[in-house]
Amino acid sequence: MPELYREMAAGTRKSSPMTETQFAVASTPTATPFAALIGAKNPSLELATYRGALTPHKLDAPEIETEALVSGAGVHDLGWMRRVSVTGDDSFRWLNGMVSNTVNDLGSNAGAWNLVLNAQGRIQGDLWVWRDGNSLELEVAADQFDKLMAHLNRFIIMDDVELAPVEGETALGVIGPLANDVLAHAGLPALPGPLTQVRGEFNGVAILVRRSYGVLAQHYEIRVHSSGVEALWDALRSGGATPVGTSTLESFRIAEGIPAYGIDIEERDLAQETSQARALCFSKGCYLGQEIVERIHARGNVHRHLRHLELAGPLPQRGAGLFSQAGAADVPTTAGTAKPSGQITSAAELLRHNSKRVFALAMVRAEAEVREQVLHYAVGSETGTGRLLAGPPTLSSESTGSIRS
Repeated sequence: MPELYREMAAGTRKSSPMTETQFAVASTPTATPFAALIGAKNPSLELATYRGALTPHKLDAPEIETEALVSGAGVHDLGWMRRVSVTGDDSFRWLNGMVSNTVNDLGSNAGAWNLVLNAQGRIQGDLWVWRDGNSLELEVAADQFDKLMAHLNRFIIMDDVELAPVEGETALGVIGPLANDVLAHAGLPALPGPLTQVRGEFNGVAILVRRSYGVLAQHYEIRVHSSGVEALWDALRSGGATPVGTSTLESFRIAEGIPAYGIDIEERDLAQETSQARALCFSKGCYLGQEIVERIHARGNVHRHLRHLELAGPLPQRGAGLFSQAGAADVPTTAGTAKPSGQITSAAELLRHNSKRVFALAMVRAEAEVREQVLHYAVGSETGTGRLLAGPPTLSSESTGSIRS
């Protein structure tokens, strides 16, 4: 680690106030531009806080929303994601030293998911880095925005770097196997592969289309000036997209096995414990927290991993224990007789065709993974089992996915 980072981590070096960008701290979540628009038209619509912003919780029946994401296309609010431009002569070098994935080697009009670490290798948050020619920008969820901007600004010392939030815009998302068809019908450009972007125009207004990361379906993000979000929504709906609220979005996220910071990934976690190799680059050079990441990479000695599971039984709460023996969930762990093999970080039911499947993400101890154990849990007086998924599940009514047995 560069001496500069050591000093900052120890608090012995202060950043120059001339280089810091000031970011307003929101005391309470506010409605996204789309939520404000649709809420004004339908005052009875339920808004809920999701990723740090108020947004529609439900826009149709859960089964209809799920079916759109699995076999069609769903359109949803994405106004909780914020963009930050990174400018200055030192922007590439500086940002490369602050995040876990490649920056300098990003292709033009490409993006990468990153973890932000501290000097001890603990995860401070996650964000996307996007490159447009010689320009860089970050994309950060609203619930992490203030914290991550303060963290990053702390490491702008004498660097020619400025972080500036992009104002006056919002975004809609389109998810599903027919997403390309919906975009084409709406006159929007589709992209051949994930983690790419293209600029265009819609209704005389500039737009930015990004294809982000997805496991079971295509994921798109369409950025537009806030004044154009209604016309964009109408065009996507006319193109065949079904409105989807955050409740179903969250269930689909868990079914895809995509972790969320603050839920499945926490500040105490190490990078390799998340099992998210897509966030790491081992050939990029020095960055904050790299020493710990490289040490673990060389020794391979983390004792737990975030894993994707399918459950048979009731829906557990976050924090529910997973045990290697049936009945062990009913034994207090303080008694020393029931050591949990893991802990649920998030779980959700996916409703389709009058049936449900339960998926979860969980931190699982390495010994349970090696033995490929059936894991047991309890919800009140009910019990259930969970199996580690060897790959993405198949969300058809005929199959229960590829499961380790």
